[in-house]
Amino acid sequence: MVDLDGESLTIDQVIGVSSRFEEVRIDERAWESVLRSRKTIDEIIASGRIAYGVNTGFGSLLNVKIGPGQAVQLQENLIRSHSSGVGNPLSQEHVRAIMLVRLNSLIRGFSGVSQGVVESLVATLNSGLYPKVPEYGSVGASGDLAPLAHIALSLMGEGKFIVNGSEVYASDVLSAADIKPMQLREKDGVAFINGTSAISGILAVEIGKATRLLEESLAAASMSMEALRATLRAFSDSAVATRKHQGQRVIARMIREILDGSRNIEKHSSTKVQDAYTVRCIPQVYGAVLDTVNYSSLVLSDEINSTTDNPIVVDDDVISAGNFHGEPVAFICDFLSIALTDLGNMIERRIARLVDDKLSGLPPFLIAGSGLNSGLMIPQYTAAALCNMNKVLSFPSSADTIPTSANQEDHVSMGMNAALKLSRIVENLERIIAIEFLVANQGLYFIDDEISPAVVELSGMIRKLVPRIESDRPFSNDIENIIRIMRSEEFRDAVKRSGANLVPW
Repeated sequence: MVDLDGESLTIDQVIGVSSRFEEVRIDERAWESVLRSRKTIDEIIASGRIAYGVNTGFGSLLNVKIGPGQAVQLQENLIRSHSSGVGNPLSQEHVRAIMLVRLNSLIRGFSGVSQGVVESLVATLNSGLYPKVPEYGSVGASGDLAPLAHIALSLMGEGKFIVNGSEVYASDVLSAADIKPMQLREKDGVAFINGTSAISGILAVEIGKATRLLEESLAAASMSMEALRATLRAFSDSAVATRKHQGQRVIARMIREILDGSRNIEKHSSTKVQDAYTVRCIPQVYGAVLDTVNYSSLVLSDEINSTTDNPIVVDDDVISAGNFHGEPVAFICDFLSIALTDLGNMIERRIARLVDDKLSGLPPFLIAGSGLNSGLMIPQYTAAALCNMNKVLSFPSSADTIPTSANQEDHVSMGMNAALKLSRIVENLERIIAIEFLVANQGLYFIDDEISPAVVELSGMIRKLVPRIESDRPFSNDIENIIRIMRSEEFRDAVKRSGANLVPW
């Protein structure tokens, strides 16, 4: 059970609710904040004062006044018209993360939503329901309007949910779950959709995946170092400590722990002067990636515990502010995309080194009888293709802006596209790491010296599904099997035991 107070939501809790279906409940003090801000909205309505989005139109229609009898219809129309997304549905874990982040923002007491909106979000999350949300449509300011509108539309009973892979009308799904359709009141609609929760929810999920992949990439790199008979001289704490970046010291320590007990590495560390950059500079490059992940986590933690809708309710007043602008998290999505893309670049170059007999000292393409057999030639091509795609995807979305709403919204973040691209980069990175595991694991068969116990354990887990390559076979099956292994709790626990255990967010 995750208790929400609007102030202390963690990235790990977002992942727990989105991926592990943990339930949520609202802290009593948060409920008091919701009711207090709602009272302010009710008083403004009763007084006849003009408040944007409460009794006016939206965007460039802000000067159009809405009569008291049409205020609720205004909110419903907003949700219907803004449900204009296109493309494939977002994944279940992304949608659930978005809903949780939105809920945590709305209960902070600065949004003026009615109690029913909060209850509807809680009931939907705790029932494990999955609204259909098309991936494209948000420009990241004024909030993630389209994706959040599709969620609200489903909660109203007018959209669709995805049940067992099929689209089902929301009214039927809510009825079966014994959940009443969400009834909007004044300001509820604009509060629901006018925020950065889609960018932030996706980013939270992808930071979780990136952290896991960084840990597993350290295991794969250590396996490659064994196969390449590397030296650990450049990984000593005294060497890396001369540069003041915490990430590289952490990475160097973890690599030392994973390779602890390796006579193979120990022997070559005493005789080998240096390795190529893709080995020697692992602490510097992976450390920079770790520092980027940690910085991204700090920024996102602030965002998911912030009020991001508009207008905001403060000091018994309603103020049109700009908290809906997605630039803080848009930048982070792009920054993290660049870091993870380069991580993949380094891994691919190590894969290329392993299969090149002139560089590795191992059999060509890591197979005996090469010529008749091509061995692991083409998996390197696949890694190169994935790296190229990531390089294309890593161009920053936040470097662009296209004005919307008749130039009232004349600068936007494009943060949602940045989050979507990040998700694809993470997916490709996982495949690149799997290929390194495949290639490095095969390389170990040609090493006679004793390797580290941690690498022995990890290699043994891979070999249960990926046997030694004696002759050519379709390697795509092996890569997919390694991805399944990488996602298993058993393998992830073994990676952490080996020494690659990053601090949770």
